Amino acid sequence: MKYLDNIKEIGSLLPDYMGFIFWEKSARYFDGVIPPVAESIKKTGVFVNASVLEISDKVNKYDLQAVQLHGQESVEFCSELKSKLSKNIEIIKVFSIIDTFDFDELKPFEGVCDFFLFDTKGKLPGGNGTTFDWKVLADYPSQKPFFLSGGIGLEELNDVKQILKLKLPIYTIDLNSKFEIEAGLKDKNILSEFQQKLKL
Repeated sequence: MKYLDNIKEIGSLLPDYMGFIFWEKSARYFDGVIPPVAESIKKTGVFVNASVLEISDKVNKYDLQAVQLHGQESVEFCSELKSKLSKNIEIIKVFSIIDTFDFDELKPFEGVCDFFLFDTKGKLPGGNGTTFDWKVLADYPSQKPFFLSGGIGLEELNDVKQILKLKLPIYTIDLNSKFEIEAGLKDKNILSEFQQKLKL
């Protein structure tokens, strides 16, 4: 999210999470004001190789409830961050996938992250608007819940419903670029349509 009125508008749909990107190279970079939103919505800061201090400062400034790490953050970094932040702040570690993935890479992170997020590997971290081969996730060996991400739009709705049938520990679905009018400006109507059709 990027624009004040749009944050209010999308907030009325009561998403579980609402993301704010604090990586300056992103077209969705956020440095504005977050208006009051429903307490059920977890305001989430998205960071790429930021320092513990920078993340902590943004958490405090914007009253964030979750932190999404989109860079090459190590297990040690996640552990340090977890010790510095309030225990109520969720840490979401992102792993990028093309067509294959070594799930052994996840094991050291299980104790220092609350959730994983699987996204499509692209030139830039996140928001590439493309989907990876979700069949890879059929071999997911962990019980750690994860966010399903990567180019999800209305066209992928049936595929999303199919993967939900696999009984994987999918915690939530990350919706971004395919619901945008422009970078950081979300279309309430198509987001609402996705919400309703997913429930059917």
